[in-house]
Amino acid sequence: MAALLLGCSALTATAVLAAPAAAHPGCEGIDARQCVGLALTAVGGRERLAAIANARFDIAEHTALTEQSYRQAPFITAYERDQVTLDFAGKRQRTDGKALWPESDPGTDQAESAVSVVSIPSRERLELGPERLLLTASAAADLHYLPAETLRSTRHAVVAFAWNGTTVKVLLNADNHLPDAVESTQVFGGDFWFAWGDVAQRVYFDNWKLIGGVLYPTNRIEERNGVLWDSAQVLDLKFNVPLDEKQMALPASAAQQAARPFRWERPFDASHHVALAPGVDLYQGSWNMTFVKQADGIVVLEAPISPFFAQQALAKARADNPGVAIKAVLSTSDSWPHFAGVRQAVAEKLPVYVLDLNRDLVDRAVHAPHALHPDQQQTAPQPAQLRVVSGRLELGSGPNRMVLYPLRGAATERQYMVYFPEHRLLYASDTLSLDDKTHALYDPELMHEVVQAVDREHLAVDRVFAMHQAPTPWADVVRQVEAALKA
Repeated sequence: MAALLLGCSALTATAVLAAPAAAHPGCEGIDARQCVGLALTAVGGRERLAAIANARFDIAEHTALTEQSYRQAPFITAYERDQVTLDFAGKRQRTDGKALWPESDPGTDQAESAVSVVSIPSRERLELGPERLLLTASAAADLHYLPAETLRSTRHAVVAFAWNGTTVKVLLNADNHLPDAVESTQVFGGDFWFAWGDVAQRVYFDNWKLIGGVLYPTNRIEERNGVLWDSAQVLDLKFNVPLDEKQMALPASAAQQAARPFRWERPFDASHHVALAPGVDLYQGSWNMTFVKQADGIVVLEAPISPFFAQQALAKARADNPGVAIKAVLSTSDSWPHFAGVRQAVAEKLPVYVLDLNRDLVDRAVHAPHALHPDQQQTAPQPAQLRVVSGRLELGSGPNRMVLYPLRGAATERQYMVYFPEHRLLYASDTLSLDDKTHALYDPELMHEVVQAVDREHLAVDRVFAMHQAPTPWADVVRQVEAALKA
């Protein structure tokens, strides 16, 4: 009998192991809308969520500076502490905060900055945040199931719905029905992720706390394209607080800003032109661009901001030099806003000179999908003609000859400088910025590394300019670097 019972137990265990996983774990036998209903009940009920007219948060947050031109992963981090009042009913938001910027000079006012702003919150924040996500899903006409997924070793039912031109997925925990994560693919037109087009976003909700009868995730971690990008922890939260209408008043500019979902699609501004030398034309702006005329064509120095901006800049280069072809585009750093226009150069079949360390990054950007907001490279893709700068590289001949040199410093290892020997002129990529009032040098370490590179290559320099700096006497910059070394 014992042997028989053991045999039966073995058969039972085998049957359990062989049983297929539930198609929609935690929501077996019910439809997607009923599954979301279980989630609504788990967080406190539909009525409690719908009754949230506003919320006031105290938030500590850190963000990986993925777009900055220092080094790639692991990234340096920016920190902030914000008091945020979010008015769902009025579609407005006030933020009073303090940001800590790690790239600022130690001990300066730039290292810690205060901000107070009233703005129109993003549609994502209003409709896909913890307060409204389940209500948005429940109201979606096309709400449906997708195959179940495992997250943090736990099975989840997955529901999905169409939203703002994309599909939103919500992962509902099989055991407690809480929404542990929400996924979508979006174009982030308001920040530097715009350079990557269609970005896969996953937001994790965690550290659930009971607040005003609502089970609320006080920790929000955002992942973009597989990078853990941002983490925000709610330290205090109150619902339905009295609002000061004066403090919550939207500025006149708020509606205009909200109406521009793709803020980096800026027109090229040709009004601030500086002739650095015959045939060397600088156009100053938030990101400077320079057109260099050589005997066999035009070299465009940088392709920043966006394909939209770069397209206009390339058109201006051709208009300035009728009948002369553009022979090359130089992209001197790995900062996302610096190379965000390279896709347009590739689409126009132009060779692009990139640093060896940046080749893979730029190549990924060129091939990144842009289906949600197509550019020319998306609609008519061209193979990238990337020319790699791994050492001294001479480009062109004659009076506007250029020589490219990798910088290779601790903070500048992903940048190269461009030297004009006949003009004793140096372009220092993204290393030089002088205070408009004091003329003080921002982050002397950057220019210290440029000075070291100039000495290493035995260059004679009279003037220097950069991505964010007009031409400046080289001797003035060297003096400031020397002073910093003696301080």
